[in-house]
Amino acid sequence: MLAGKPVLVHSIERLSLAMPLEGTHVLLAPDDSHYAHVVGPRAGVTALRCGGSTRAATVRNGLAALRGIAGEADWIVVHDAVRPCIDAASLCRLRAELGDDPVGGLLAVPMASSLKRSDAVRRIVRTEPRDHLWNAQTPQMFRYGVLCEALDRAGADAATDESQAVEGLGLHPRLVMGSRINFKITYPDDLALAEALLAAELRPSTSPDRESA
Repeated sequence: MLAGKPVLVHSIERLSLAMPLEGTHVLLAPDDSHYAHVVGPRAGVTALRCGGSTRAATVRNGLAALRGIAGEADWIVVHDAVRPCIDAASLCRLRAELGDDPVGGLLAVPMASSLKRSDAVRRIVRTEPRDHLWNAQTPQMFRYGVLCEALDRAGADAATDESQAVEGLGLHPRLVMGSRINFKITYPDDLALAEALLAAELRPSTSPDRESA
C-alpha cells in the first residue's frame, strides 16, 4: 500500500491520465489470487494471468495475448508496476519524441553518481567512466511487430528490459529524458520516499501571489 492505495493502482492511474491508451493490460502470475481482491475491476484495464519466469517471458506472453487485437505498427507501452511516481511531463515527451521514430525508445536519465566496480569482498577494483551512461526507466515504447520479433529471438529471456531485446535486432532505441522522481520501488525505504513525493504533490503552493502590473 502507498498513500492509501496499492502501488499498482497509482501506476495504472498516472499512466492513463497522461497517455491515451487503447487499453491497459496488467500481466500477472498464472496463480495470482490478490489482484481481484486488492485492485478489482477497472474501466479499460484487463488482467492477463500470463506471467513467465522472467520479465521478457512475461512481456512475450502478454504480446501473444494481443495477437489479432494489436496491429504490427501499433505502439506497445510497457511500464513497471513499481514505478508509481511516473510524471505527466515525461510521458508527454515520450509520446512527442517517439511519434514518428522508426524504432521506438524509452525514458531514461543520465548517470549522476560515480560508478564503482567491486571485487567479491566489496573492495573497489576501479571507478568506471559514466560518460554517455543512462539509467533506463519505463515506460518503454515500441511497435508491436518489432517487440514481438525482438522477444521471439533465441536468448531474449536474458534481456533485463524491452530495449535490450530490441537492441538484439541491431536496432538503436531512442533515449528520452525522464525524471528522477520516476524511480523503481525496490527496497522498503523506497516506499517512504514515494509517499513523500506523492504527499508533496498534494500540498498547496506556498509562493505568494504576485500583483499584476
